[in-house]
Amino acid sequence: MTPAFLSEQATLAILDDFRSGQHRGVVVDSPPGAGKSTLVVRAAAELVEDGQRLMIVAQTNEQVDDLTVNLAGRLPGALIGRLSGGSYVRSERLARLANVACDTAVAALTGCAVTIATAAKWAYVKDHSWEWAIVDEAYQMRSDALLAVAPRFERALFVGDPGQLDPFSVVENDRWRGLTWDPMQSAVAGLLRNNPGLPVHRLPVSWRLPSTAQPVIAPAFYPFTGFRTGTGPGERELTYTTTGFGRTPVDRVLATAASSGWGYLELPARHTMRTDGEAVEAVADVARRFLHRGTMARSGDKVEPVTADRIAVGAAHRDQVAALQAALADAPGITVDTANRLQGREYDVTVVLHPLSGRRDATAFHLEAGRLCVLTSRHRQACVVVGRAGIHELLDAHPSVEPVHLHEPVKFPDGWAANQTVMTHLEQHRVPA
Repeated sequence: MTPAFLSEQATLAILDDFRSGQHRGVVVDSPPGAGKSTLVVRAAAELVEDGQRLMIVAQTNEQVDDLTVNLAGRLPGALIGRLSGGSYVRSERLARLANVACDTAVAALTGCAVTIATAAKWAYVKDHSWEWAIVDEAYQMRSDALLAVAPRFERALFVGDPGQLDPFSVVENDRWRGLTWDPMQSAVAGLLRNNPGLPVHRLPVSWRLPSTAQPVIAPAFYPFTGFRTGTGPGERELTYTTTGFGRTPVDRVLATAASSGWGYLELPARHTMRTDGEAVEAVADVARRFLHRGTMARSGDKVEPVTADRIAVGAAHRDQVAALQAALADAPGITVDTANRLQGREYDVTVVLHPLSGRRDATAFHLEAGRLCVLTSRHRQACVVVGRAGIHELLDAHPSVEPVHLHEPVKFPDGWAANQTVMTHLEQHRVPA
């Protein structure tokens, strides 16, 4: 069966379950780039075409704006409501759409077929309700945020990626661990713990990731469900229009990335500060070199240049991001951000500073499976990881020793095991610096 057939069959089963009205909630798990937003827009459009009204919950203003634009294009004859906070400034792309109404009060949007807002904004709505709701990126939403908006709808479709980052807090949350109402668990985790009979569907195909990513991303971060990529070997290709200096480590790692979809530029072993200057420069050199070499990306019969806006650089910490931004000041179009802010975004090429590079220990933060999953699954063509030698030895010396909490469901995949799987794969594409 073709990937398109598998994806369509899964989508039809999801929509049938959701629209049957037999369940108060339907959960959809999705690997990276499987078409979550496409599913949300399609489900909403089909309800509107049947004469229904619904609300959509997203997690950030950027996600809300993206969905609003997509729905406005899919439903040109319907009025789409964009509910916002008082400080929100309507973006230019929304201002151009005649069928989009923006307001801070839900009462002003009562004539809209679809009303879209962030979970934080929906928490302030108290006097309106809808029969249907869709919660986008539901694994990024905290369970207490779901509790705040749940009175607004009768039944909902929850769509998200279980392999990415869980909700986080800057305060200690051990006092709630193991409790069914733990506010720090994801909305989906809390929903299923209290409603174990709800149907759970899975989108089986990643349309973003190349076929070279499936052998490492699927077993490392989706060990029990897996997925397949929508493209096969040879259907995507990375080439360079200028010849490189083949003996330099940067050009060798670019060649490795073009041939295998992966590259690992390994710096000498050393314990360093978090903002490792040598590692920062190496990451910047790799990202900059993709531009200098005139990189071209082929997908099927379509060939396009890899411009700066199609390259992303990812790191674990904000101070690392600040250092990388300074190092790439001469390439302002390249996106440089943390894993948290790169979630849901897509690029042709990504360059990653490994979270464990230069560290003396492997803490829970740096072993978080979702963080590494986000960093290594944003690309359509290739991913290059930069890190210092000794990461595998660090993992072997620091097995996971996080405390076990009673009644807390075990989360898979385990971060330590996921890091081991990824490093084993990266070492096959290692280029010593």
